[in-house]
Amino acid sequence: MGLITGILTLPLAPLRTTLWAAEQLQAAAEAQYYDPAPVRQALVGLERALLEGRIDETEYDRREDELLDRLDEINARGQGPRP
Repeated sequence: MGLITGILTLPLAPLRTTLWAAEQLQAAAEAQYYDPAPVRQALVGLERALLEGRIDETEYDRREDELLDRLDEINARGQGPRP
């Protein structure tokens, strides 16, 4: 960035900083949202709950389907082009 450009765009600096911070927050949130480890851990916990008798087969099947759909979403995102 040249001296003239820097001087002329100085009033926009707070906006650029805010946008940069928002982009960093979005990237961190997406990394956390698309992490498969918590979903896998939830599947293990779900199976443990079934084996211990804390939930029945119907509840297990319903929640397992939700978690597997979530894993499919995560895997599809990992294979496709990233924006």
